Amino acid sequence: MKALVLFSGGVDSTTCLGLAIDKYGKENVIALSISYGQKHSKEVEASRKIAAHYQVEYIYLDLATIFEYSECCLLDHSKQEIPKGDYAKQLKTANGNPVSTYVPFRNGLFLSSAASIALSKGCSIIYYGAHSDDAAGNAYPDCSSSFHNAMNEAIYEGSGKQLRIEAPFVSWTKADVVKKGIELKVPYELTWSCYVGGEKSCGTCGTCIDRAKAFEKNGISDPAI
Repeated sequence: MKALVLFSGGVDSTTCLGLAIDKYGKENVIALSISYGQKHSKEVEASRKIAAHYQVEYIYLDLATIFEYSECCLLDHSKQEIPKGDYAKQLKTANGNPVSTYVPFRNGLFLSSAASIALSKGCSIIYYGAHSDDAAGNAYPDCSSSFHNAMNEAIYEGSGKQLRIEAPFVSWTKADVVKKGIELKVPYELTWSCYVGGEKSCGTCGTCIDRAKAFEKNGISDPAI
């Protein structure tokens, strides 16, 4: 069986890649990195280095033009600033909507694109690293269990029942993900998470805060800092 992993170069997707390699072997795993016009393009650089570390096939796809109409603050053309503070704080001012770093239907587009590539490459499963912390409070609705179940059914039926998707961490916290990654000896020192995209991680955006907490809960320092 061959697996394609949606791969950003961050903590969650790198753990997902490590899990897939552990299960299927590196010769049966493909890492798909997708650019969407994000400010933090350093994550693409990180994904290349990690794929080389694992010696897996690496595919790069640019979907930036699809998001050129969005003013999401994660996008390079956006004039909006990336908010500081954790997601709980951001959700208090979101009025039930996703947080401002939610990219419109990003995971839906990523999974649909991945499905086409996976079928063409003879894969029967797609892995992606959605987890429960991101879905909490409707922060990122395309990381939820209900979204996953709906997309899995659509891709399974739409592929003639040749392909399915798996989100192994969808009910886990980010701390749970890191715990598994430690067991798998995932190279977290090569990963990149910060949304700001500077030379060093800002430490104040939602993803930086969540990352720091996940390592702290596992009793270790972040290897990338």
